[in-house]
Amino acid sequence: EAPFDINSYPATDLLKLLALLLTHIATTNDPLALTNSGSSSHGQQVPPEPIDAPPIWHTLTTASRNAISTPAATLTFHARNIPTITLEAYLLRILKYCPTSNHVFLSLLVYFDRMSKLSEDAVGRAFVIDSYNIHRLVIAGVTVASKFFSDVFYTNSRYAKVGGLPLPELNQLELQFLLLNDFRLVISSTEMQHY
Repeated sequence: EAPFDINSYPATDLLKLLALLLTHIATTNDPLALTNSGSSSHGQQVPPEPIDAPPIWHTLTTASRNAISTPAATLTFHARNIPTITLEAYLLRILKYCPTSNHVFLSLLVYFDRMSKLSEDAVGRAFVIDSYNIHRLVIAGVTVASKFFSDVFYTNSRYAKVGGLPLPELNQLELQFLLLNDFRLVISSTEMQHY
């Protein structure tokens, strides 16, 4: 079977599918986020000792180790309120004002999976994607992926304006996104086809 050509798929249709999937993931995880918010997981967690650390721990950059082991890194993406704009409308807004390739939008699924797996494997704590953080994860991910996959991309001030965030906040989210992916942005064509 020939690989699916993501570039020929209509962008608005892809974003509708992506929005449906991510909204389903976020709303399914909302009870997890509420449960975890009352637990001690928001306290300072001590990074594993090198002897006790899982094998993946030794492959991470020091900055990523610090980001993954502190709940503050994941709380960076947590909004005070659930945004009123639907995820589909948000994605379509990004496409309208910061047009980019379908690869950039599809890469979000890969990066979100990697963040979750990396957190679970490295520190045994899941990175929960929910309705409070999905919009911020999306705009940070699009910002990072656009720069990585495209020769032409926009300034952070434009992404911030389109995403409805102050520029310093988007800059912080971009850095945390990179840290939580351990700066590993390459996606093989096989991995992309999987998604």
